[in-house]
Amino acid sequence: MGLILCATRGGEASIPTQLKAIEMASQTGDELAFLYVADSSFLNMTAAAVVVDVEDELVNMGKFLLAMAAERAQKEGVMARSVIRTGVVREILPVVAKELEASVIILGRPAGESSQFKEADFDHFMNGIEAETQAKVIAFKETIPE
Repeated sequence: MGLILCATRGGEASIPTQLKAIEMASQTGDELAFLYVADSSFLNMTAAAVVVDVEDELVNMGKFLLAMAAERAQKEGVMARSVIRTGVVREILPVVAKELEASVIILGRPAGESSQFKEADFDHFMNGIEAETQAKVIAFKETIPE
């Protein structure tokens, strides 16, 4: 039995990716963990006190979003744990994957103009995570459910 690690931003567009992770865990019997990374790096030119306050708020938001993801899993008969970290997802994801000994990492493939990744950059990111963690990385296109 392995562990599926589903990195999630937690927004509405992340729900289909979460549901795919839940479905996979249900089918395989693997453990499931949801990861939320509270990334306040966008505040790099802001006063330290503000960064700490915003980071605390991001962590609190992450707790709520992961509680919702875990509730979705529970409705499907899958128990899921929640992992919250602070930092930059590109750095934190492989660390957590190795800590938890994840066999599969599920990501949402960001789409649209709000995405930080260009398609080739995202593929490079996925390949790097796979090489670093030895886990299979699967990405699902993020879309807002209708």
